[in-house]
Amino acid sequence: MPSASDTNGTFEGAIAAPSVPSRARRAAGGMTSVAGAAAGMTSVAGAAEQYLRYLTVERGLAANTVASYRRDLRRYADALAARGRGSLADVTGEDVARYRATLREGDAGYPPLAASSAARAVAAVRGLHAFAVRQGLAAGDPAREVGPPVPPKRLPRAIPLGDVERLLEASGSPEDPDPRVLRDRALLEFLYGTGARISEAAGLDIDDLETGEEDAAVLLNGKGGKQRWVPVGRYAATALDAYLVRGRPALVTARSRSARSARAASRKDGPAVFLNARGGRLTRQGAWGILSEAAIRSGLDGVSPHTLRHSFATHLLDGGADIRVVQELLGHASVATTQVYTLVTAEKLREVYASAHPRAHA
Repeated sequence: MPSASDTNGTFEGAIAAPSVPSRARRAAGGMTSVAGAAAGMTSVAGAAEQYLRYLTVERGLAANTVASYRRDLRRYADALAARGRGSLADVTGEDVARYRATLREGDAGYPPLAASSAARAVAAVRGLHAFAVRQGLAAGDPAREVGPPVPPKRLPRAIPLGDVERLLEASGSPEDPDPRVLRDRALLEFLYGTGARISEAAGLDIDDLETGEEDAAVLLNGKGGKQRWVPVGRYAATALDAYLVRGRPALVTARSRSARSARAASRKDGPAVFLNARGGRLTRQGAWGILSEAAIRSGLDGVSPHTLRHSFATHLLDGGADIRVVQELLGHASVATTQVYTLVTAEKLREVYASAHPRAHA
C-alpha cells in the first residue's frame, strides 16, 4: 500500500530557505487554502507541508527540529492512511489516541520510540491540528484532548551498603595527613550520613553544625529556603571531626597565604565547612568532582550527585524507618515525593521473595 506521503505529497520541500521574501512569508503563514478547500477537503499530508513551511519561515525553528517533525508527521499520515483517513475532516480523537499508543509499541514499518521521542511526535501532531484550525483548513481539532504519552516513573537509583562503603573507602582514610583527603572523606560520609543534597553540603557553614559525643546534628538549608535539623551519625561525625581539627585549618592557612587573603577574609567563604584547595568555599561542581573521582577509584558506575541521598533514604526504609520521618530528613514538602523510595524497597522485597521462597516459582 502506498503511504500517505506518496499519494498526497512527499513532505519534501516543506522547509523553505530562511531568506524567503516577506510576501512569500505572508503567503506561507497565512494561507487558508481558499477557506481550507471547503474546510474539509485538505489532505493530512498537504496540511503537514503547510505546517512545516510555517515552522521554518514564520517560527524560524532549526532545520534539525523541522526534520524531526517531518518524520513524525510522515509517520502520522501513514498511520491515518492505513485507517482510511485521507483528509483532516476524517480524523477523530480516537485516531490520534491510537496513533499515540503505537508510538511506544511500534507498528508496521516503524519501530517503537523512546518516551522523549514519542512526546515530540505527539507535540508535532497537536501542533499540526491546531495550525489547521487557525488557518481554516479544518473545522475542529481532534488532537486537543490527547496529551503526550505518560513517561514511565523513574525510580531513584540507590546502591547497596557494600558499594557505599567501597565508595567511602575510596575517598580516603580519616587518618590521612593530607587535608584534602580528610575533606573528601568527611564530605562523602556527610552526604550519606545525612541525606543532604550536594548543594546543601557546599553551602554549609560552621555555625550550622552542632557537634557532640552522642547528639551531633546539622541545620540544612534546603530548597525554597526551607531549613531542617538532621542528626549526624557517628561515622560522619568522626570524619567531620578529623577534617575540622586537622584538615580545614590547613586549607584556611593556604588561603591566608594567597595574594587575595585580605579580600578573602571578609568574604562569605570564611564560615564555610567544606573548603577547596585554595581555602575558598567548595562549589557544587567541586563536590561533584570529588564524588566522581571516588566512584572511579572504587570501580562503581552510574554514581550521580544524588546517589548517596537516594541510598540514605532507601536504606532507612529498608531498616524500618517511618516514611514521614524520612520525608522530614530529606526535606520533602510532600510525602508523595518520598513515596517513590517505597517503590524501590518494594521491588527489593519482590526480588528477595522470588529468590528465597521455595514456592515462589512454578
